[in-house]
Amino acid sequence: MRLHVVLAPDNIRRLDISENLTSVEHLKIILQEKLEIKDDFLIQFEDPEFGNELCNLTSITELPPDRAVLKILLKLPEECESEISISSLDTASMSSPSISSNQSSPSLNIRHQENSQWPSSFPIPKFKYDVELRLAKGNENFREDGSLLTIPREMKMEILDAIAQAIFSFKAYPNNQELESVSAALIKKHPCLKDPGAGTGYHSWTMSIKYKVGNYRQKLRSVGCSEVAVNQRADKDSRRLKKAKRCEVNFLPDIPLGQTEYSLQKERDALQEELKKKHFNMAFVDSKMELTFPLRRKEIVDKEPLVADVLKQWPALFLEDQVCAEFYRITQTNLKSTFFSSLDEYASPMIKLYRARGGAYEEEMKTLIDQLDNQVII
Repeated sequence: MRLHVVLAPDNIRRLDISENLTSVEHLKIILQEKLEIKDDFLIQFEDPEFGNELCNLTSITELPPDRAVLKILLKLPEECESEISISSLDTASMSSPSISSNQSSPSLNIRHQENSQWPSSFPIPKFKYDVELRLAKGNENFREDGSLLTIPREMKMEILDAIAQAIFSFKAYPNNQELESVSAALIKKHPCLKDPGAGTGYHSWTMSIKYKVGNYRQKLRSVGCSEVAVNQRADKDSRRLKKAKRCEVNFLPDIPLGQTEYSLQKERDALQEELKKKHFNMAFVDSKMELTFPLRRKEIVDKEPLVADVLKQWPALFLEDQVCAEFYRITQTNLKSTFFSSLDEYASPMIKLYRARGGAYEEEMKTLIDQLDNQVII
């Protein structure tokens, strides 16, 4: 079997495995040996039956027979989980063991590799001790007699603040469906917080979380967070207002700690010099492109340069590998696999359209369709 293993945006490996895989644990042992992974991890794979969406690997029979794309998610120590889940700024600054130690730390609001995709079940963070104590007693009473907890205003604010920070560690602009998944997860974990009366039981929490997330973005905007500050209207000009429905995960990251625009410009100069060589070092190009990502996004978003200017300043951005890498850095989505899966989805309607097409290219189109029919028959 040939595996395409994604450890991090800048650390993607290809493995050829000759032995027969008997279980997921067997696969984990092989990956630990070949990729030198010391910590425990979770394996996800791109499921071809669902448009190559990521899915947790629970059985080795779920993998495609010959080739598979895997994503490695490192598991954090239990004592760190609560601290990380409620921290939106520190989450991205933690380094993964799969990334070389000589790399500079990523920008503050670049999402951590484990948090690049919205989770199927949102992890509710742990709250302050007094809040957790009240919730524990409230949940116990709910199980005994179904009574709901009366929540003081300061307790509700503590809960909403922690949840807003946890949401931002995944996404700055969650949609309504994602917000509902958060409130549903909150009620599932703490049923004593359920809304009284009929209905879903979490509608009021969804609305409260929605407004709290908006207020949290405003707070970040006031302290200069680039990702949300870019959406602020200036001089009644809303052309640059980024809609919340867009899929960018890292639309406009801040400059990393320990770096300045000047230092990143020096890195860009080194990158430009490297690309002047006939045989340039692709690993060097990858590392410099990853490091200068915040500077590049700032120039493109703020200055909106012409394509010719981008080509002059960032020639590496026009390499095929870097187009895919930049797309992944911005959206945390594999460009090629997403494109080809979408192409397969629309292949039949496109072929029908080509068959019906007439006009000046009718003969050429018929020749191409005949060739395709012959390949299918063979």
